[in-house]
Amino acid sequence: MGDSVSEREAQANLAKLLDQAQEGEPTAITRGGTPVAAIVPIEEYEVLEQAADELLARKALRTLAEEGAEPLATMAEVLADIFGPSATDMA
Repeated sequence: MGDSVSEREAQANLAKLLDQAQEGEPTAITRGGTPVAAIVPIEEYEVLEQAADELLARKALRTLAEEGAEPLATMAEVLADIFGPSATDMA
């Protein structure tokens, strides 16, 4: 990760930090010297979210396979139930 700033610095310079994120520069935010959060470009956040979703889905399928159970629905069907038919594009 790039630079880090304290919580106070982040509060005082939020617009600048958002501009930096928009330009592709992540920034860690510290509290008491310990990193506790990050401002990252939205593209990086979306990639992390997708990877986490895929990992969770694989874990669920692995658990079903270990128990000898068949999935009751595909991931696309589950996403469509939750988010609507356009969500099947995400699977």
